[in-house]
This record gives sequence, structure tokens and C-alpha cells, in this order.
Amino acid sequence: MTSAGSQPEEHKLRIAIAADHNGVQMKDLLVNYINGLGHIVDDRGTNGTDIVDYPILCSDVGRRVVTGQADRGIIIGGSGQGEHIACNKIRGIRAGLCGSLFEVEISRGNNNSNVLVLAAKIISNELARQLTATWLTTPFKGGVHQHRLDQIALLEDGQELS
Repeated sequence: MTSAGSQPEEHKLRIAIAADHNGVQMKDLLVNYINGLGHIVDDRGTNGTDIVDYPILCSDVGRRVVTGQADRGIIIGGSGQGEHIACNKIRGIRAGLCGSLFEVEISRGNNNSNVLVLAAKIISNELARQLTATWLTTPFKGGVHQHRLDQIALLEDGQELS
């Protein structure tokens, strides 16, 4: 049985989330929002304003996703650029840096992104909430898009595409 506004047990996602020092406030708001939707949130930090190295956060969240400890991950940085690059260095991670609903819909629908990267210095907290809501509910389309993901997996394995 679920309470009003929460998701049925089988639809709960396990979300690992982390932010560098620039994104702590946005992360805290998203943790509360995602919990309110009935999902399970694993807040991986950081929780203060001391400068931290985002590749460590990206590695932590990304590895949780690829090992199945989390279904998806969210990373928040200042611009999100470095986080986007770092996340996509992890085999099996398809991270999308999204600042618009269109980008989120493509990231999930076409690319089956398993990590959402947000830019706390660029987007508002309200837009971050909207992007997260759309990212959590947009299904992967499959079809020709799966074929392209298979090609990306070949690239990860160092294979040539022809």
C-alpha cells in the first residue's frame, strides 16, 4: 500500500546523488523532492561549502549505478561540464548534462541516460526540480536508439565502428 503521491513499491527508484561545493543547496532540495516522490535517495555528499574534487563524487555515484547499488544517479556541479566528462569516463555510465526539458527528454528517451548532471550556477532550483521530475519519468524509447547505445558500448570496449 502506498500513501497519496508516493509511487508503488515496484516503481521506486534508488537514486544516488552528490554535489560539489557549488551544488549543495540544489542537492538538498532535490533530495527532499525525490524522497517526497517515494523514491529511495542515497545522499553521497558533499554537505558543506569546502571545496571538493568532483571526480571523486562522480566516481562514487557512477560506480553505484554500474554495480546496481543505485538505479540512477544525479550529480550537481557549478557548470556541470567537468562532472559530465568525469561521469562518462566510467564504463556503463551514460550521463547527460541537461539545462532544458528538451535535453532531458533526449537524454532519457533516446540515450537512456543513467546519470543526470545539473549546473547549479546556471539553472534555478525550480528548473532543477522540473528537469529531475522529467528525467525520472521519461522512458527509454528503444528501437534505433538501442542500436546506437550498442555502438557506444563498442566504443567503450575500444572497438572501431564502420
